Amino acid sequence: MKQLVCLFLVFSMFSISLFAQPSEMQAPEGFDVQREGIAHGNVEMIIYKSKTVGADRKARVYTPPGFSKRKKYPVLYLLHGIGGDENEWYNQGNPQVILDNLYAQNKLEPMIVVLPNGRAMKDDRAVGNIMEAEKVNAFSVFEKDLLNDLIPHIEKTYPVLSKSEYRAIAGLSMGGGQSLNFGLANLDKFAWVGGFSSAPNTKRGKELLANPEEAKKKLKLLWISCGDNDGLLNVSKSTHEYLENHKVPHIYYVEPGNHDFKVWKNDLYMFSQFLFKPIDSTTFPKYTVLGTPASTNIRSAKYPQVLPDRRVIFKVKAPEAQKIQIDLGKKYDLIKGTDGVWTVTTEPINEGFNYYSLIIDGVVVADPSSETFYGMGRMASGIEIPIAGEPFYNERDVPQGEVRMKRYYSDVTKSWRKLYVYTPPSYDLEASSKFPVLYLLHGGGEDERGWSAQGKADLILNNLIADKKAKPMVVVMLDGNLSTGIAGFTDRSLAMFENELIKAVIPFVEKTYRVSDKATDRALAGLSMGGMQTLHAGIKHSNLFSGLGVFSSGWWSNRPELSKPHYDFIQENVATINKNVKNLWISMGAKEDIAYENCKIMLKKFDDMGLKYTYQEYPGGHTWPVWRRSLHQFAQTLFKQ
Repeated sequence: MKQLVCLFLVFSMFSISLFAQPSEMQAPEGFDVQREGIAHGNVEMIIYKSKTVGADRKARVYTPPGFSKRKKYPVLYLLHGIGGDENEWYNQGNPQVILDNLYAQNKLEPMIVVLPNGRAMKDDRAVGNIMEAEKVNAFSVFEKDLLNDLIPHIEKTYPVLSKSEYRAIAGLSMGGGQSLNFGLANLDKFAWVGGFSSAPNTKRGKELLANPEEAKKKLKLLWISCGDNDGLLNVSKSTHEYLENHKVPHIYYVEPGNHDFKVWKNDLYMFSQFLFKPIDSTTFPKYTVLGTPASTNIRSAKYPQVLPDRRVIFKVKAPEAQKIQIDLGKKYDLIKGTDGVWTVTTEPINEGFNYYSLIIDGVVVADPSSETFYGMGRMASGIEIPIAGEPFYNERDVPQGEVRMKRYYSDVTKSWRKLYVYTPPSYDLEASSKFPVLYLLHGGGEDERGWSAQGKADLILNNLIADKKAKPMVVVMLDGNLSTGIAGFTDRSLAMFENELIKAVIPFVEKTYRVSDKATDRALAGLSMGGMQTLHAGIKHSNLFSGLGVFSSGWWSNRPELSKPHYDFIQENVATINKNVKNLWISMGAKEDIAYENCKIMLKKFDDMGLKYTYQEYPGGHTWPVWRRSLHQFAQTLFKQ
């Protein structure tokens, strides 16, 4: 029995220590103040011979309390910024104090910490113009000095463990960029990598980590952190987004602060507690103090902020307001602080684009911190929630097309109207070529801006064309609002749209742009209301279009006076329609899409009549993420004949 109890206690202790990572999200007050009555480590200056530089070089080395040459230790290489040297961390960051205090609380694995000079040149002092090309380049040269000279010297001089799982590298600013560049380029040397407020010397995603799968296998921890008021936040954010897109586990830690040691000391406090211990990567998303400002925020607006688990923090300053809510489809009540700032953190929000509004004392308004978008028949705020994996609408380093706003006079409406036209990257380079054209329609309550602003149609096409998954095409995004109100769901409004498209828009586009006038090079697609307009005009004029895309739409099952004439037309002309339309593409946002039931009933009728179509479903309901996916898939099928 005693043996069982002992085994249970040992197992319990092992289980408790199995994931001994920090429970707090930020360093407590006094974490960097030297304490009396605890054991202290030692810091010494060393000199090592650098064959890389051709000179003797200096570094500081911290050994932990109770250091013994009979024991072997893991090592953290801690790098300084562009204006520092081997003394910067020691003089301004007090790592020896921070680490001593953590050891006293049993929160740290004993380790040696090396504070080198990351400016690998003979005159490595931080004097004169530190931005000179030679001095900046010396920070890149340090990779060779580190690997070939400093690490071998440390492993010869100190009792250290030499496998990658016992070696970490981290740094601030320029040193943060070095740590990411060197650590991720040498996964056989470093299993623990941290970038604190990394500077623009940080390589871009694909260059920084060309093999994400290798990193997933070899890295124990990849840490990216930055202050929310740091002008270099975008460097850390773009690195995080690349890692997120490629599903590389990492901690993206955003904290209050600027580009200074208040932030970096907190980073060291948090980062060091993870090192050289078993850790649970599934908990990484919780490690952050703040979220990342949404990409849809106006310039410099800190809120709303998106947390790694897709929850959103909203803050609104309105000291005189009595009640404020955020309407994201679900309403959230904000809580007023003593400073007049109202705050709420939502549940996880759907990935992709979401409309939202503020309700201040019963008045629905747009959030002044957000970009506004025409949707729901008015200007509304919008928030972009990052999508897991690499979005097909990412801004990528590929040839870019162009979106042009064009005014035209319509003889149908007797008025000036606008449309947006996407021209592919090769449009201006191939002056003698004619391109196929897709006419792309928005939904009810939106207008010609929708597919460009909310739908990211240009980015979708740029990436598809670059990947040779879609033919270079012109995309015309027109205004489908030709009746009063926000939706055109009557025979009259559908007929008005038909006339505008056939008699005004297509002739204008074919006169103004180098597009083919062949039906095989012409397609029509739309979402929701635009899907119904596509059904009406596209099927009725199947001789004009080789492809039709119907996204989240369908004839209303409870409006036979509207739908029956169209079903009758299809029944009478099904052979001709099937011959002309090479691809009738219908997609839906699964069962949560408000058009789902109408669409299913419509498809049953199509089946009964023998009308050919392709059907796809995507999760997400009646939302822009579904319509972006629909365009992405539909565009790949066009103009293949």
